[in-house]
Amino acid sequence: MGVFGRSVVVKGEVRSTEDLTVEGRIEGPLTCEDCAVVVAPTASIVGDVIARDLTILGRVEGQMIATDVVDVRPGAVVTGQVMSKNFILNDGADFGGRVEPQHLEAALRVAKFHQRKRDTA
Repeated sequence: MGVFGRSVVVKGEVRSTEDLTVEGRIEGPLTCEDCAVVVAPTASIVGDVIARDLTILGRVEGQMIATDVVDVRPGAVVTGQVMSKNFILNDGADFGGRVEPQHLEAALRVAKFHQRKRDTA
């Protein structure tokens, strides 16, 4: 499992092929397609997130795409669009946005298209 420490700030795209815990700040897209991402209470992500499982205890602003589950825990602050088969919103979490499980496959295709476009740029 990879860990982004509290003091780590990234401005740009982050990709991981293993489970990832984010404790710092990411400004840009985070892709961890077949893995789990945990956004720690100290973490902040401003950008789109793609993962298998996404557990949020900190702050996320953007589009969240998870092929299995998005779990928004107490104390989390989430703003944006969620596309996932399963969505858990716990008491004490702050959520502002939309949940659209019916658009999961289309969102994955669009995200992969944009990723290929960034790769060729």
